Amino acid sequence: MKKPSFGVICLALIPFVAMCFSVSAWDRIYPTIFGLPFNLFWLLSWIVLSSICLKVIYRLEMSRASREVAAGKNASRPR
Repeated sequence: MKKPSFGVICLALIPFVAMCFSVSAWDRIYPTIFGLPFNLFWLLSWIVLSSICLKVIYRLEMSRASREVAAGKNASRPR
């Protein structure tokens, strides 16, 4: 198994940081959005955005793997 790229690791950390370490930024805000308290709306929206980030990560890693396979096939082909 290949090690993930630095960009993929950073992209995977965005939802984690947004859900875990941003609480102090909005902890004192009491508005409602779509009838939900802001903190609940924030966490629910990041659950959805996390799945989008994971889809992007998957596509990046699959394209990287296919490029490596193609490079390996081209390198081993006799000329």
